[in-house]
Amino acid sequence: MSTTPWQTAEIPGPKRGLPIHRSETLISLLNNSKNLLLIIGHRASEINLGNKKFIDYLIDLACARRIPVVATAHTIKALTNRGFQNASSMSLMDIANRLRDTEWRGLDGTGAYDLVLFAGFPYYMAWLVFSGLKHMSSQLKTISLDGQYQPNASWSIQNVSPLELEKFFVNLLEKMGEM
Repeated sequence: MSTTPWQTAEIPGPKRGLPIHRSETLISLLNNSKNLLLIIGHRASEINLGNKKFIDYLIDLACARRIPVVATAHTIKALTNRGFQNASSMSLMDIANRLRDTEWRGLDGTGAYDLVLFAGFPYYMAWLVFSGLKHMSSQLKTISLDGQYQPNASWSIQNVSPLELEKFFVNLLEKMGEM
């Protein structure tokens, strides 16, 4: 496991995201958040994590915590095919722009999000979105769940293999079920 940026040619600057080593850290971040959002990209339905697709673990997480979901690209179809109906569809750039808008009240109109989880995006796209949000959104905290360390996110799961990422999510969901 490593906290070296996966895309080494990019330089993230002096402010770097904190690595998430244990599922308890993510649970604590989720518990301390007032208004969560999960944004799922198209790669989540393509990545196999051992027994299940990455998107299936993300659905389990969204259901366990009742986290609203934004599906980008054609991901909405993968979610609805799995019976998950609690998702909005929006492009990644559109949702990123809305997140940095201090007057946007969120998908449900109840207020700005304080913690946003991202998963299923090509590394270089997520890098740019995290960089923009890091510099243009003072109150928003971000988490990368992809298993490739993103130094521009506030927190990121470190570089892990798909098998290690599956173990992380299995452990996370088990611990969340105990709470």
